[in-house]
Amino acid sequence: MASAGGSPVREAPLVIPPQEVHHATVIFIHGLGQRGDSWIPILQGVIDRLPGVKWVLPQAPEVPVTYNGGQCRPSWFDIANLPPCNCYDEAGITASVAAIEEIITSELRGGLDSNKIIMAGFSQGGALSLMTSLTTLHELGGVASLSGWIPQQSRQAMLQLEPDLPVFWAHGKADTEIPISYGEDSISFLRDSLNIPANKIVFRTYEGLEHTVNNEELEDFAAWLSHVLA
Repeated sequence: MASAGGSPVREAPLVIPPQEVHHATVIFIHGLGQRGDSWIPILQGVIDRLPGVKWVLPQAPEVPVTYNGGQCRPSWFDIANLPPCNCYDEAGITASVAAIEEIITSELRGGLDSNKIIMAGFSQGGALSLMTSLTTLHELGGVASLSGWIPQQSRQAMLQLEPDLPVFWAHGKADTEIPISYGEDSISFLRDSLNIPANKIVFRTYEGLEHTVNNEELEDFAAWLSHVLA
């Protein structure tokens, strides 16, 4: 759906308020073709373990997706192939990064320190989380990628900023949509090109896991969040 001016309509993010005093925020970004609210039952166990954390789940606009033959689906940027090729929707990525930066700014205006804001996402949402957190001027508390990747064309801006923040990377070894090789290449980039210290990077892989998440991964994600937000 587009507005009268042609720009995609963006819904307000879904917000899950903290159950105790608010001390941190996780911005969790869904994947291609998904709804943010579909992640609530999946993440519920993680949410329950972190009662002082506010969760913000933004929703991608419905836009034509080349990979789906031009059909409109919730998407943060256009994708032509899976596994992702070198195609790069600069306009779509720029708009989506700006939308996530608005959420970050809103949290900061609410009085939260930037190091208490965590970016996280699945698949395309993982890629957007990484592109945002590794190029923002705010010193965030960390970024988590579940089955994500770092697009090659986005990496030059990251090299110029030299980000240094905790990273959690989880990837299924049987993933054919975003293969484990994409995760391994991204981890090498974080370590060898961005020089993020090895002790700030957690890289977890899961035998037999395809392009989805499982309970072990969610347990690892929750444990990492508890550690970086302690």
